[in-house]
Amino acid sequence: MFTKRPPYLLRGKFPWAMAQRGLTIIELMIGIAIVSMLLLFAVPGMTTWLQGSQIRNATESIQGAMQLARAEAVRRNTNVELVLTSVAGGGNATDWVVRCFTSSATCPGAGQTETSIQERSGREGSLNATLTLNPPISTIVFSGTGRITPVPAGNIVIDVKHTTDTIATPTCLDTSGGGTYRCLRLVVAPGGQTRMCDPSLVAPNPRAC
Repeated sequence: MFTKRPPYLLRGKFPWAMAQRGLTIIELMIGIAIVSMLLLFAVPGMTTWLQGSQIRNATESIQGAMQLARAEAVRRNTNVELVLTSVAGGGNATDWVVRCFTSSATCPGAGQTETSIQERSGREGSLNATLTLNPPISTIVFSGTGRITPVPAGNIVIDVKHTTDTIATPTCLDTSGGGTYRCLRLVVAPGGQTRMCDPSLVAPNPRAC
């Protein structure tokens, strides 16, 4: 008795061999076209997001430096300063250093082997972020009680923006929805408290300035 053999055995092929086949030129071209369209729409948004993340990184870094300087001043019971080193040199980058206002054997500062408690370069994740201060100062000193000394007349405002933002061509988002980048602001009270807010938002949004 003879059993009818499957067609693939007659041709000398096996099911798994028949299932393995590559893409045709047309299928490959369609795939490339779809990926290209996705990149065309995704890249601008991704670029904006990356630039905005630099602004946020810089803002959070300076806010953390404020908190560190204040905490160290209280812990050491001496004046500790936050120096925006680039601003002090006439620039606007986000570099900073926290150190003792008057250095001693136990308090890092100018003239000591350890000249700072902590420092950060603006190149560390915040290359395209810039600073503008009102009043235009570069050093904020915290006393042993955690307050700013000398006591300022009002809040110290630090605007963190993108390098492309200028008065003539603003690129920060505003309350009307114009602009590209979400810029941020730090408001430092005379008592030493630091708050981060978003100038593009309006009350009653809790993140508004």
